[in-house]
Amino acid sequence: MYKTTEIASSEIVSDNPVHQRLLFPYIEAAKMVSGDLLEIGCGTGRGVAVLAPSVTNYTGVDKNEPLMTKLTAEYPSFKFIDMFLPPLKGIADNTFDYIVTFQVIEHIEDDLAFIKEAHRVLKPGGKLILTTVNRKYSLSRNPWHVREYLADELKNLILKVFPTIQTKGIHGNPKVMAYYEENKRSVEKITRFDIFNLQYRLPRWMLQIPYDIANRMSRDIIQKSDGKLVSDITWQDYFINDDAENCFDFFYIATK
Repeated sequence: MYKTTEIASSEIVSDNPVHQRLLFPYIEAAKMVSGDLLEIGCGTGRGVAVLAPSVTNYTGVDKNEPLMTKLTAEYPSFKFIDMFLPPLKGIADNTFDYIVTFQVIEHIEDDLAFIKEAHRVLKPGGKLILTTVNRKYSLSRNPWHVREYLADELKNLILKVFPTIQTKGIHGNPKVMAYYEENKRSVEKITRFDIFNLQYRLPRWMLQIPYDIANRMSRDIIQKSDGKLVSDITWQDYFINDDAENCFDFFYIATK
């Protein structure tokens, strides 16, 4: 199931800090959402059980037929659709009260069309809750990402479609920052061999397998050198505040 390090597993110990970082926004969103909810890019279903108690109806979409089939069997009262997006084919205008889409937009070629489609299927007054990585804190080029954003870049993109937006950021406590610094040192040890800066010059498809190997190696090295640092991090070690400039991930809330 976990074909790339982009899909951080709750079952792989060395993935734990990333898994907890990805779980955290679901826990925050669950405090906000209600009614009819669409998750764009539901993936392995990491947050379905977290969001479900807060909503009346849940619909998840992703381009992965085996996963959508598996999630349908696990959650028969919910709806899962195998879909390459954008557009959100077959979904009517003004359908959902909330949309959550976490760590998805960085994978989308036409990001403006993605935002327009989210706006289209939201009811008037509905909210889009979106997270994506802050390029400022990326340690290397991620070839699985079409692009990454700075705070104002993402804000201005969304404001082309939505009239209002709240810009917040996901941060980590000292425990998380210690892991980040250790990971940074590990990545630097690997990327120092890239003397021609090929990670930024080669096409993305050529770098995806080497990136996954290096990323897995880095996580495993940290796990072996300081297992407690890795295993002790939980979602409670992350928090949200209004500083969107200096965060790991943006947590933006746009209202239709």
